[in-house]
Amino acid sequence: MLRKLGVGATQSSVSRDLRELGVAKQGDRYVLPETAVHPKSDFSTLKQFVNALQTAGSNLMVLKTTVGSAQSVAVAIDTARWPEVVGTISGDDTIFIATAGAREQRELKVRLRTLFGR
Repeated sequence: MLRKLGVGATQSSVSRDLRELGVAKQGDRYVLPETAVHPKSDFSTLKQFVNALQTAGSNLMVLKTTVGSAQSVAVAIDTARWPEVVGTISGDDTIFIATAGAREQRELKVRLRTLFGR
């Protein structure tokens, strides 16, 4: 639709713009900021979407989510601004979380297991 309107955009640039505007994906739909999950305080709502947690190497965590939920969980993690998280990359059902090192990875693992019970 954007292309038909003469707007040049890629899927990744649209996703980035939506994230910057505070638009969140919940399941199979997008919601505006006032109706979106408040990520800093409502991880209990997101808990239902997280299926598995695994370490990879000494500074990477992998979260598996239900299909279509990874972005919402990743935005919540990014918004929380936890000191052990350097950044996240999310797909449709997988999130890679980078940490500065092994110590931060261990701290994040404890935090995520406490929040998500995995």
